[in-house]
Formats: sequence, C-alpha cells, structure tokens
Amino acid sequence: MSTTSSMTPGQRLRSAMNDRCVMAPGAFNALCARAIARAGFEACYVSGAATSVSAGVPDVGLLTLEHFCRVIREVADAGGLPVIADADTGFGEAEMVRRTVIEYTRAGAAGLHLEDQKFPKRCGHLDGKELVPTDHMVEKVQWACRARDEMGEGFIICARTDGRGVEGYDAAVARARAYAAAGADMIFPEGLSSEDEFAKFAVALREKAPACLLLANMTEFGKTPLIPASKFAAMGYQCVIYPVSMLRVAMGAVSKALTQLKAEGNVEGFLGAMQTRQELYDLVGYKPGTPWNWPVR
Repeated sequence: MSTTSSMTPGQRLRSAMNDRCVMAPGAFNALCARAIARAGFEACYVSGAATSVSAGVPDVGLLTLEHFCRVIREVADAGGLPVIADADTGFGEAEMVRRTVIEYTRAGAAGLHLEDQKFPKRCGHLDGKELVPTDHMVEKVQWACRARDEMGEGFIICARTDGRGVEGYDAAVARARAYAAAGADMIFPEGLSSEDEFAKFAVALREKAPACLLLANMTEFGKTPLIPASKFAAMGYQCVIYPVSMLRVAMGAVSKALTQLKAEGNVEGFLGAMQTRQELYDLVGYKPGTPWNWPVR
C-alpha cells in the first residue's frame, strides 16, 4: 500500500472517501486554497461558477479549458490538497472530454465532474435548463473513463445529472444509473429538493451500482436545503462540496467594506475585520528577509 506522500491526488481523495465523508470547500483562488488547508480540510473544490464570476463573467460556460486548468494548478499547488474540479459540459464533445481529463490530471486535479446539460449550461439551481440525451452523456462518460484509465493515476470521474429539475426525480435516477454503468466513479445528483430525496437517491443508485461513490452539493440560496455533512455521511455520501460559500463570504465582506469606505472616507471602521499583514504573511508562508519556498507537489 502506498504511503500518503507517494499517492497521486486522485488516490489520496479515494483513500479519504473510503474512510469517511469528505468536506470540500470551494477555493476561488490559491490564497483561499491555503486557508482551506490550514483550517484542516482534506480536499477542496474548484467551482465553475466561482471561477467564472471571479473572471467577471456569468456561469454559462464562457471560459476556456486553459483558464480552468490555470486556476486548478494554482489551487492545487498552493493548498496541497486533492482538488475536485468542475468541468461543466466537458468543453465540447467526446474528444474534448478526453482532453479535459488529461489536462485536468496534468494540472494536479484529483477528479472532475461532467454535467448532462446542453451548452450553454446554466447554474444547476436555476430553471430553464435543457439536457442532452442520455446516450450522448453516456458517450462523454465513456471517453472520460478511457482517458482516466490511460493516465493511470486514480483520477476520479464524477457524472453530474441535472435531471431532477428538468425531467423529474425518476429520470434523474435512471440517468445516474446509466452514467455509473458507463464507468463513472462517482455520481453528483444536482438540485435535489429535500433530505429525503438525497436518502432515496443513494438507495436507488446503489441498487444497480453498489460501489459507486456519491457527491452532494451544499450550495446556498438554491433548491437544496442546508443539510449537515454528518447527515450526508449517514445517507451514504462520500463527499460534500461547498462551491461558492467562501466566495460569497468574501464578497459580502468586500461589498460592505466598500460601502463604508465610500461613506466615511477611511478604513478605520472596519480595520478589525481585516486579516493583518502578519496573518497574511503567515498564510502564504512568507518571512521577510528569508527565501520563500515554492510549494512542491
């Protein structure tokens, strides 16, 4: 058995999920990834929504594969944690899905998820989405899995279905079963509306795919109620992502501070809410006057 230090990111994440439900907060940049690691989390997540809005564009599939890989590489290097990364609809058809798996692996990701929406995609908690036919998504999953096996590094292929909000719960289960049969390591049911649905979904999937892993999306202000990670663990989910939580916290604070700065003309009123210079230096591992060591994966 490999030691943790000799494992690939995918192997590390698989090992952790074999033992417990892993919480993966969203890292919208490298500094946030360092904070997530320092807080004691075992993994982090690169969200398509957070990556898009950080670039000043909406989450509708506008950014390139190269843009996503740059963010993944920075997050993986800075945090040193296994990274689960959003791949939207795979940046194209089957050949591009294969390339995406290869490039994400090279960038340092532990795994990715693909979704079964038509392009241009929409946030999973918005109405008006359209889905590709099941056999179209199955083909993408199969190509992704072949690339995973070619790379041979334990990379995780997660298939997301938005079926619940478009075709209904039963259709979402049927799609998930088809994606698992196509080779997906993990299934991500998006937009489930209750704790009971998450529990029933886990049972229904594992009737046909007992070894398949399950990922839950714990996003805010959407169709899913706030559910503790402990309950997801009890229901049989191996991973819970918090895609935009840290970005929302950060931008909420930024917006309030800007309003106060504009009104008062100085920062004194919110100085106590800031990370100090020393705290920032500590987070990035910097000591003035000494060489800084680049992180090595």
